[in-house]
Amino acid sequence: MLDPVGHVPDEVKKDERDVETELAAVPSLTCTTERKLMAKIDWHILPVLCVLYLMAFLDRVNISNAVIFGLQKDLNIETGTKYNTALTIFFVPYIIFEIPSNVLLKKFKPHVWLSLCMFLFGLSMWCQGLVQNWGGLMATRFFLGAFETGMFPGCFYLMGMWYKRSEAQKRFSFFFSSTTLAGAFGGLLASAIGEMDGARGYRGWRWIFIIEGVATCVIAVVWFFVIPDFPEDVKWLTEEEREFIKAKLAKDVGKSAHHKDPGWKDVLNVFKDYKVIIGGLMYFGLIVPAYGYAYFAPTIIKSYGYGNITTQLYSIPPWAAAFGFSMMIAYLSDKLRHRFAFTLIPICVAIAGFAILLNVHGVERRSVQYGALFLVTSGSYSAMPVIVCWFAMNLGGHIRRSVGTAWQVGFGNIGGIIATYSFLQKDAKVYYRPGYIICISFICFSAASCIAYLVAVWLENRRRQRNVTVSSPAAVAEEQHQEELLGDLAPTYRYQY
Repeated sequence: MLDPVGHVPDEVKKDERDVETELAAVPSLTCTTERKLMAKIDWHILPVLCVLYLMAFLDRVNISNAVIFGLQKDLNIETGTKYNTALTIFFVPYIIFEIPSNVLLKKFKPHVWLSLCMFLFGLSMWCQGLVQNWGGLMATRFFLGAFETGMFPGCFYLMGMWYKRSEAQKRFSFFFSSTTLAGAFGGLLASAIGEMDGARGYRGWRWIFIIEGVATCVIAVVWFFVIPDFPEDVKWLTEEEREFIKAKLAKDVGKSAHHKDPGWKDVLNVFKDYKVIIGGLMYFGLIVPAYGYAYFAPTIIKSYGYGNITTQLYSIPPWAAAFGFSMMIAYLSDKLRHRFAFTLIPICVAIAGFAILLNVHGVERRSVQYGALFLVTSGSYSAMPVIVCWFAMNLGGHIRRSVGTAWQVGFGNIGGIIATYSFLQKDAKVYYRPGYIICISFICFSAASCIAYLVAVWLENRRRQRNVTVSSPAAVAEEQHQEELLGDLAPTYRYQY
C-alpha cells in the first residue's frame, strides 16, 4: 500500500527492486559517462525540435500580428465574426488528424514525417500572404492546420521515447517554451517587417506571412537531415550507448514495443482507460486561455492606447517572462520529482492575472492591466508543459504513448475553437469581460481535471500495490513480452505524481 504522497513502504521496496532488475538490467558505459551521453542526446534533440515547433507556433499565431497592420481591412472582414471563423478553421483538421499523424510518424520515421509536414505548412503560410479575400484566408488556414497537426504531439511523443520520467520535465518545458519564444520573436519580427509596408506593392501584413513562410520551407529542407529518430534507429549512437538508453528507459517505464506497428484496434484499446480521457480534459481547460492570449494579445494591448509598432514591441516582455517562469517551474518539478503541485501553482498565477484584467479598467491604470498579462502568460504557459509531461511520461510503450499524446493534444485543441470566439470585436466596449470570464472558467476546469487525474493514478498505484506479487525469475521472463505490450497497464508499472 502507498502512503498519501505515493511512497512505497520499506517492506516491499526490496521485492520491487528485484523484479526491476530481472526486467531491465542497465549495462555499464565504458567509453563515456551517462552525463556526457545525455548531453549528446540533448544536443541532437532539443535545439532541432525547438526550432521546428517555434516556426510552427509562429506561423500559427502570426495572424494576430498581421491584424494590427490591416489584414482585416484589406480583406473586408472588419465586422462580424469572419476573422474569428478564419482562426477557427485552423483547428478542424488540426484536431481530426492528430492521432493518424502520430501513427504515420511511427511508420515513416520522425525525420521524414516531421520535415515533410514542416515544409508543407511553411508553403501554406507563404500562400497566406498572397490571398485576396476571406475565402482564400480560410483555405490557407485550413491547410495550415492540416500540416501542423503532427508537430506538437509528434515532438512530445519522440522526446518521451528518449528520456526517463525524472529527466523529462525540464526538457519538455524547454521545448514547450518554444511557444513563448515564438510569441516574443513574432512581436519583434512583426514590428520590423511591418516597416516594409508597401514594398513591391505588398502591405506589411503580407510580408509577415511571406517571409516567415519562406523561412520555414528553407529550414524544413535542412531539418530532413538533422531531425532525430527513435533510439533504436539513430546512427549517431554507438551500440553500447544504444543498449544503455534502451535498458535505462525499460527500467523506468518498461519496454517500448518498438517493433509493433499500431493497428486501429490498438488505438481504440487505449481509450478504454479512463485516465487517458482525463488527460485530455486537463490540457483542454488550459488551451482556451493560452490561445485566447496568443491570438488576441496584440488587440488587447492596442486597446490600451498604443500605436501599431509600440503594440508589437509591448507584446514581447510577457512572453519572455513566461519563458523564465516556465523553466523555473520545470527545474523545481524535476528536482522534487513531483508534478501535481506544479500544475496548480501556475494555474493560480494565471487565474490571478485574468481576475485583474476582469476588474481593473481605464487608461490611467493600464500599467496594472499590462502587468496582469505577465501573470496570464507565465501561469498558462508554465502549467501546460507540466500537464503534458505528467500525462505523456505516465504512458508506457510506443503504442500508448503515441496515441495518448496525440489524443491529449488533439482533444485539448478543441479549446482553441472556443478561444477564437471568446474575444469578439463587439466586446471591446465592455473591456472583453466575456472573454476573461470564459478563460477563468476553463482554467478552473483544468485544475479540477488535474485533481481528478491525481486521484486516479494514486488509486491505481494503491490497487496494484495491494496485488503485488514477486514471481520467480523464470516467471518474470515469461511475462516480459506481455508487459511490453501493456505499457503502463502492466501490474509492475507505477505512476508518478
